[in-house]
Amino acid sequence: MRYVYILKMADGEYYVGSTNDIKRRMEEHVGGREISTKWRLPVMLEAYIAIKSEGTSRRLEKYLKTSSGKATLRKRILPDEAIAQSGPLLRSARSKQSR
Repeated sequence: MRYVYILKMADGEYYVGSTNDIKRRMEEHVGGREISTKWRLPVMLEAYIAIKSEGTSRRLEKYLKTSSGKATLRKRILPDEAIAQSGPLLRSARSKQSR
């Protein structure tokens, strides 16, 4: 089983990732062992989706990082507080590295 997950970080932004072991991955994020989120602790798991196929989970993760995917998160997945949030909704490791 694969998981696509959404974290809310201390700065109010959201992070989307995927993994085959959600418990281990959360321990890495919370423990500051993930470079993409360690400077924005604490993090909180907002939602996750379990998917059988790795390919499907990777495609969903990639989609949720697009503008259409962010809109879907706002409308269908994230709590109401996220809708009122201003500024960028998501950060990914790739967008952070490209800066």
